[in-house]
Amino acid sequence: MNYAAKRLDRSAVHGSLLDPVLGTIGFLNEVMSRYPDAISFAPGAPHPELFDDLDTDRYVERFLEHAVAAGGYTPARARRLLFEYGPSRGLINDTVAAALRRDFGIAASAGALVMTVGAQEAMLLVLRALFGSRDDVLAVTNPCFVGITGAARLLDIDALAVEETPSGIDLDALARACREARAAGRRVRACYVAPDFSNPGGSRMALGCRRDLLELAAAEDFLVLEDNAYGFTALGGDGLPPLKALDDGGHVVHIGTFAKVCFPGARVGYVLADQKVSVPGGADRLLAEELAALKSMVTVNTSPLCQAVVAGMLIEHGGSLSEMSRRGAELYRRNLTHLTDALDRHLSTGLPPGVHWNRPEGGFFVRMTLPVAADVDLLEVSAREYGVLWTPMSQFYLDDAGDRQLRLSCSYLNPQQIDTGVERLASFLRTETRR
Repeated sequence: MNYAAKRLDRSAVHGSLLDPVLGTIGFLNEVMSRYPDAISFAPGAPHPELFDDLDTDRYVERFLEHAVAAGGYTPARARRLLFEYGPSRGLINDTVAAALRRDFGIAASAGALVMTVGAQEAMLLVLRALFGSRDDVLAVTNPCFVGITGAARLLDIDALAVEETPSGIDLDALARACREARAAGRRVRACYVAPDFSNPGGSRMALGCRRDLLELAAAEDFLVLEDNAYGFTALGGDGLPPLKALDDGGHVVHIGTFAKVCFPGARVGYVLADQKVSVPGGADRLLAEELAALKSMVTVNTSPLCQAVVAGMLIEHGGSLSEMSRRGAELYRRNLTHLTDALDRHLSTGLPPGVHWNRPEGGFFVRMTLPVAADVDLLEVSAREYGVLWTPMSQFYLDDAGDRQLRLSCSYLNPQQIDTGVERLASFLRTETRR
C-alpha cells in the first residue's frame, strides 16, 4: 500500500523556524561551497593548524592515569568510564574547577559545574531554568552572538537589546531598560554579556564597567550570563579578571567552552552556576543541580570520551587553561594584528566616506561599517566577482542598526590569505560602495 507523505503547514511549526537568521546562516554555508576559491573572512572557527599534532589517544591515556592516581579508580573501572553514559553533571568537573581557580581566580567547586555539549547547550539550559514566566525579559548587548538570541527564540523568551560601547554594555541604557520593564509589569531576569572581545562587536569591558555591572545586577536583582569564549586571546596579566572572579554576591553564571582553546569537534563546554535554589520543605539546591536535571532530558550527558580528551590536554599542560591555550592565543593575536594592519595599508586611501572599522585588542573579529547595505545580495557580488567572503552583521542585531556593517574573521586564515583577502576586499569596496 502506498502512503502519501504527510505535509506540514509551515505556519503551524514553531516560529523560530521562520526566523530569517536561520536562513542567513544556511546561505553563508551555501555561498562558501559555491565559491571554494574565495578568501573567506566569514567563519569564526579555530585555525586548523592547531589540530595538526593533536594526539587524542595520548590525552585519553593521560586522563585515565589521572583517574587512577587521583580519583581512586582501578584501571579497568577508569577505562569503563569512557564507554558508559556517565553523570549528567559531567566527568571532569574537578579538573576544570581547579583550572578556573588557578588561572582566573574564580572560586569554582566541582559541584557547581555542569559539563555541557558546547557553550550552546549551556546557554539553552540556563535560559530554560531561569525564565519561568513570560514576564521575564533577557537583556542582551546589541550587537549580540546569535547563539544566545537564537536559544531565547527557541524558548519564546523576549530579548531586549542594550547598546554595546567600546568599553562594554551601556550601563545607563541597561538601568533604564530595567526601570521600563518594571513599569510595564515585567522584569529583566538576566543580562547576557561577553566581556572579553565579544562576537561580533569585538569590544572589551573595562574593569570599572565590570564592577558597575555587578552593582547594577545586585540593585536590580538580575543575573549576569557571562560568555567567556574569547578571553583566552588577551595578553597575559592584563588586570581584567572575568566577571565571575569579581562576583561576591553570586550574580554571575559563567559559561565557557573548549571549542576555541582545544578543538570544536570535541563539543565540550561548561557552565558554573553556584547560585542556590530554594526548595520548599527541603534543603537548598545549587542551580547547577537544576541544570544537570534539565540536561538529563536534553542530551543525557556530554560524551565521556570527549571529556577525557579535554581533561587529558589540561593535565598535560599542568592543569592550566592558560598554558593549554597559549599557542592558539599567540596565533590569533598575530592574525588579528595582521588583519588590522592590512586594512590600514590597503584601505587608507581611495575609499568613499563612510567606510571605517574598529581595532579590537583580542578575539577573532573586526567590524566594518559601509555607506551601503551589507546584505546577502552584496555578499553574493563580493564572492562571485571579487573572490572574498564576509559575514553580514544584520543577523547579530535585534534592530536595523547593523544593516550597513559586516564582520571580518581572522581566525581561520594564515597571513598570506589575509593579505590576499584584504586586497580583494579593497577592490570590492572601492567599486561597489560607490554604486
